[in-house]
Amino acid sequence: MPYEYEKNGAAIYLESFATIRSEANLGRFNKDEEQVAVRMIHATGMVGLEDHIRFSPGFVDAARTAMENGAPIFCDARMVSEGVTRPRLPADNDVICTLHADGIHELAAEMGNTRSAAALEHWRDKLGGAVVAIGNAPTALFHLLNILEDPTCPRPAAIIGCPVGFVGARESKDALWADQPVPCCIVEGRLGGSAITVAAINAIASRKE
Repeated sequence: MPYEYEKNGAAIYLESFATIRSEANLGRFNKDEEQVAVRMIHATGMVGLEDHIRFSPGFVDAARTAMENGAPIFCDARMVSEGVTRPRLPADNDVICTLHADGIHELAAEMGNTRSAAALEHWRDKLGGAVVAIGNAPTALFHLLNILEDPTCPRPAAIIGCPVGFVGARESKDALWADQPVPCCIVEGRLGGSAITVAAINAIASRKE
């Protein structure tokens, strides 16, 4: 017998978000935060993720205003930059990943760090008012925090800090949450990754669900 399943894409979309809202504990989020959290849950299929999502005060508004004003979005990995839904961007924003820029291997060796961290050196003078999205590399988030220790460095408008993994992911996010150099969002612990980070970007970029 053939399998029976829902074939209407719009219906699947609506039911998915309705299911999340019926099952997830979203009460501590304001309206804008809830929209972002729901998309992050949707990206993982994991009700319960909301217990690990943290938004600093004013984060969504700061990131959304920056995007609406044309701010670039700096991403630590192509998996993040390629996942951004361009039609959702409010100002045809530039989405930038410099991981494969010329000379990154050499720069990483010179720095004694990963390529993901070295790639941020291409952002250093362009961070002012930008949205930063780190969804893979804890070393990138740590290096960003070190860059922002310099008071002369331009400040981004907001940071989505959701690197994933078993080495440094929890610690880098804890450091971002403790420092909060600008409004930020994290997923606590080892959880994180490209899908979660992209979901946050796409939710912030447009209020349309």
